[in-house]
Amino acid sequence: MSEQALYDLAPVLELMLLGLLLALGPLAWVWLRNRSGGSLKRLQALSVLTLFLTFDLVLFGAFTRLTDSGLGCPDWPGCYGSASPMGARAQIAEAQAAMPTGPVTHGKAWIEMVHRYLATTVGVLIIAMTIMAWRRARRLGRAGGAGAERTGAERTGAEGTGGALSPWWPTLALFWVCLQGAFGAWTVTMKLFPAIVTLHLLGGTGLLALLCVPAVGLSRAARQQRATVISPALRAGLWLGLALLVLQVALGGWVSTNYAVLACSSFPTCQGSWWPAMDFSQALQIWRPLGLLQDGSNISFAGLTAIHYLHRLAAYVVVAALAGLWWRLGEVPALASQRRVLGAFLVLQVLTGLSNVVLDWPLVAAVLHTGGAAALVTVIVWCLAASRPGALRDGLPVARGEIA
Repeated sequence: MSEQALYDLAPVLELMLLGLLLALGPLAWVWLRNRSGGSLKRLQALSVLTLFLTFDLVLFGAFTRLTDSGLGCPDWPGCYGSASPMGARAQIAEAQAAMPTGPVTHGKAWIEMVHRYLATTVGVLIIAMTIMAWRRARRLGRAGGAGAERTGAERTGAEGTGGALSPWWPTLALFWVCLQGAFGAWTVTMKLFPAIVTLHLLGGTGLLALLCVPAVGLSRAARQQRATVISPALRAGLWLGLALLVLQVALGGWVSTNYAVLACSSFPTCQGSWWPAMDFSQALQIWRPLGLLQDGSNISFAGLTAIHYLHRLAAYVVVAALAGLWWRLGEVPALASQRRVLGAFLVLQVLTGLSNVVLDWPLVAAVLHTGGAAALVTVIVWCLAASRPGALRDGLPVARGEIA
């Protein structure tokens, strides 16, 4: 069997065209649904739809990883130099015959390529969103910020959105999705290097956060809503909750990419002990190949146990912090919907996390566990984007100039 080059750019134009064709469906839907609305409404609809499809991309990325399909096509960006597995049937069949349970099979190749198609589609939508945002900004700039399309929320500067209406948000998201594409390529060419795969997962979560901010800001501007005033303490709690959650996502990705989920198959103990044999020096070796240590030796079971247990210990802290945040959000009626979503996904995370351990990592639960973490990050960013800190008296915002 001949060696396949890791990078084969022959199908890149075909893949770009396919991504454009796939993106035409969502773009046409946005245009037809909002053809009588202004540019703000169309941009708002596109931002929300792109956020939704990016969440789907994160879920499908988890499915790709958990089905061991990350190397279903051993080159990038196509599959054996073809734009689809159909054009690589012979090479895939040869690889599958040589290793029937190996990384390359027809099913895994399709899973890997569908993930790439979806990623390309999201990239095209972000490009379209960036172009629309800059065109709108220039048009409003030429009109002196007083055009007929400019809503009341925009005239007040979309107070409290932190510049969410700025075209720099989708521009940053465009840069980020290009960086994600690079990490996707390195995931394949570096043979599922754990640090790269974990950073790829974190990058997908970060892209959701970047897209959430303009989606919230544009939606509030379209409805002419001001940001909700919350106490500085609650605002700080949201930032702390977000930081802890991102750390936990990184630890969870480290567990998954090192295949350490089943190092502990019981709860709340692990291997019948509250503190099993663990090697944290191995667990914290970050830059190394899959299954190996930096010196080339195999990672031990004690090292895998330490990777798993770090994630479990951090989960106790994160669940407690988010439960406290859920409780505090009860003081803000305007964020009641966000509070309900936060509570629902927090419960889902606990249940799917437990099922991963005691039910031997069922695929649906594992995918939902990744999706739940991404959703929790998104809902906290949603709360931050929809609020601003300010003085309160009896639960109500204090007017500017008034002594609290």
